[in-house]
Amino acid sequence: MSIKVYLANPRGFCAGVNMAIESLEIALNHFGPPVYVYHEIVHNYHVVARAKRRGAIFIDHIDEAPMGSVLLYSAHGVSPEIRQQAKARNLKAIDATCPLVTKVHLEAIKYARDGYKIVLIGHEGHDEVIGTMGEAPDCMVLVETPADVENMQIGNPEKIAYLTQTTLSVDDANRVISALRLKYPQIANPPKDDICYATQNRQDAVHVIAQKVDLVLVLGSQNSSNSKRLAEIALSIGPHAQLIDGVEEIDPEWLKGVSSVLVTAGASAPEDVVQEVLEYLRTRHDAEIIEETVREEDVHFPLPKSLRELVPIGALAKS
Repeated sequence: MSIKVYLANPRGFCAGVNMAIESLEIALNHFGPPVYVYHEIVHNYHVVARAKRRGAIFIDHIDEAPMGSVLLYSAHGVSPEIRQQAKARNLKAIDATCPLVTKVHLEAIKYARDGYKIVLIGHEGHDEVIGTMGEAPDCMVLVETPADVENMQIGNPEKIAYLTQTTLSVDDANRVISALRLKYPQIANPPKDDICYATQNRQDAVHVIAQKVDLVLVLGSQNSSNSKRLAEIALSIGPHAQLIDGVEEIDPEWLKGVSSVLVTAGASAPEDVVQEVLEYLRTRHDAEIIEETVREEDVHFPLPKSLRELVPIGALAKS
């Protein structure tokens, strides 16, 4: 039986991921391996494995990078403490933090400077959350659910503001924000939402398309926050959604009796992995591929200033 496969657009790499991966490629080309990377460049198995084959070394502690070596900060951002540690080791630091994450960091600094208590909505232990909280650790509290808000006690509720991790579920974040506004009607917020355009667009596409399919396949890694949110949204719409790293994880049982499938990808999942899944569905199930565009994207972030200062313009142009 042939099946219809709806291919979500937008899907896959966002501007921040493209910028971070390109920065690492340029660093490897210019300096040669090894280039050290603080935490995974992005949360995707395939991207990390390919970078390792090229000579990237991923570290969790700054002292793992030899004195004077080249170090790249991942797209998720780092705390000021990490920057100081890198400076103390005389590392050639390249800051590949997504500009939308940097925006949240700057908001945290501003609110802290103005004497606010900051509520950060996010997932404990996530690299982005750790980096953001490091900007103002003494005046920031982390919450994840409306229940966390109920249990929270703020000393001076007159000056309170909230920020969010950029890769949250929009619906989940709004539920927490509603709980905050109910408890603290005066709570301040940044002039623009912190959840990034790519996260919102990919979630919107799943909301629209998942309603008309029997199965949703989300390409992305289990430690990718935005990919997990896509799978959770799909599961809230219908019972059959799977988060997979690649075609090798597809269970043929999932496709029994299925006549329609949505294929999408988190913001850190490579397009070639998506295409391998489509080829599998064409070959095994005579799939008709229908690209469904929910929103156009045309966002590009320039290469980091720190990279442009380290690498000559001519070398950048060749990369």
